[in-house]
Amino acid sequence: MSEGISRRDLLKFGGIAAAGVAGAGALNGCSPKSTGGKSKNAAGDAATEKTVSAGHDRTGLPRFFEKPAAIADIKETKDYDVVVIGAGAPGVPCALAAAEKGARVALIQKEPTASAYGNSGSGIDLANSDPADVASLIDLMMHESQHRPNRKLLQMWAEKSGEAVKWVIERSAEGGAQVVDQGNIQHKPMLAKFGYNLSFVTSYFGPKPYTVGDGMIALCAVAEKAGVEIFYSCAAEQLVVDDSGKVTGVIAKSGKTYLQFNANNGVVVATGDYQNDTDMLNYYLPDMRHMGPKQSGRTGDGQKMIVWAGGCMENIAHTKMLHDFDAGPASMCDMPFLRMKMNGERFCCETTEMSLMNCYLQSEEDQGNYVEIYDSEYMSKAAEFPGKLIDPEELKNWMPEEKIERKGVLESFIGTFKADTLEELAKKLEITDVARFVETIKRFNELCDEGSDADFGLPAKYLKKIDVPPYYGTHRHVRMSSIASGGVRVNDNLQCVTPEGEAIEGLYAIGNVSGGFYGGIDYPLTVFGINLGHNYTQGYVVGQTLGSK
Repeated sequence: MSEGISRRDLLKFGGIAAAGVAGAGALNGCSPKSTGGKSKNAAGDAATEKTVSAGHDRTGLPRFFEKPAAIADIKETKDYDVVVIGAGAPGVPCALAAAEKGARVALIQKEPTASAYGNSGSGIDLANSDPADVASLIDLMMHESQHRPNRKLLQMWAEKSGEAVKWVIERSAEGGAQVVDQGNIQHKPMLAKFGYNLSFVTSYFGPKPYTVGDGMIALCAVAEKAGVEIFYSCAAEQLVVDDSGKVTGVIAKSGKTYLQFNANNGVVVATGDYQNDTDMLNYYLPDMRHMGPKQSGRTGDGQKMIVWAGGCMENIAHTKMLHDFDAGPASMCDMPFLRMKMNGERFCCETTEMSLMNCYLQSEEDQGNYVEIYDSEYMSKAAEFPGKLIDPEELKNWMPEEKIERKGVLESFIGTFKADTLEELAKKLEITDVARFVETIKRFNELCDEGSDADFGLPAKYLKKIDVPPYYGTHRHVRMSSIASGGVRVNDNLQCVTPEGEAIEGLYAIGNVSGGFYGGIDYPLTVFGINLGHNYTQGYVVGQTLGSK
């Protein structure tokens, strides 16, 4: 044990005490308190200098958390009950819910319009669900996130999400959104697998290219009618903190002018994740440095402001979400078709979920790319595969070479191809080593003949030969949809907390800027649409709470 750090500090700082590592700051963005004196030996000073030169300031914080000078040039001050930062899936519902409770609300958005991604958001219809199965689902979600979440935040979703998602559907429809309740359609596989007696409310903004971003634009119109004042192209830069540590407002920049928004009841940060901030991404998720982002504008603004105001990041092991539901039918993305890297190499057991493919494809060469291969008899050969098959005629919707009118797809992302020979298919899929591609399929067919996969252990029932032309292939490219859990620490009520766990009065964080809801390496797909569902729910609950003060 180092003489200069106590066991208590080791626990507080995540159990790390090594020269060049910035203690709690390096792990979770928390400013360690001063020890009140000089270091006890020269080695300690040397370690500090090494830490500073390695990209941390002298507080132990990473450089991106270095606190800027206070903004003093305030041109105008505005007073509200509630101020929400970020017009996305959690922020817009939060602002509207607070306004419906009678609060004066300001919604600040750095972009010129509302911004959100995805289509489905799920909640539980408690009136038509078995309470024991609800509790069991929460336990399953805890298990799939390595028991790291705050269970009470999962309970908040379970208890309030049905009400919240139904409310979002109704209010968005009032604003003219393309939205429907899909109920249990997305959840049938999960319900069948676990035998749950559960009913879901599932908002669906679509079909693509229409998304929840369009839905939030419609919801903003409803919010404005309810009295919410929305400030677009207005970037929040600093929180206002009084002498007691209470957050009383936010300073934002509109054009070249700084405005101060005071909040009597509370400031709610709903700015999303940090996938577009290269420094933060490389620091917290260095394995993602070769994975492209799907979103824009997610630069960790909220996390930084909260840390500057006394908060801290949740513990390391932030949960990432990397998907490709667009290159081919989403219902076929997890089917155990033969998978290869772009160099023609088989690399995993094909029962591995698509959401975990990023774990195999993190190199600069791979960058999240892989292919799935099947032949013209896939409808019969894969009839018993999990998922839902799309027949060859409908599959054309995902094939860029087909000159047809497409429905429900993003044309720039589709990537399914057909060819009469394996060599031709390899070229269409952009395989870099065609000979290896062909040899891999030959080897796979041999394993099928043997009825046993000695290479990767694919169960025999999924060993189906690829030997009847024409051949099909889907080129999938998993990229970051979100860093679903890479936010600040919050308590059971979504109040931001200090490194010591004390609530920061007047400051809340919702959606993906806040932590505690996930905890695994990758985003769990147990409940389809859980991320948008929990965004809506947290916004709805906090909005109602602050609006009622």
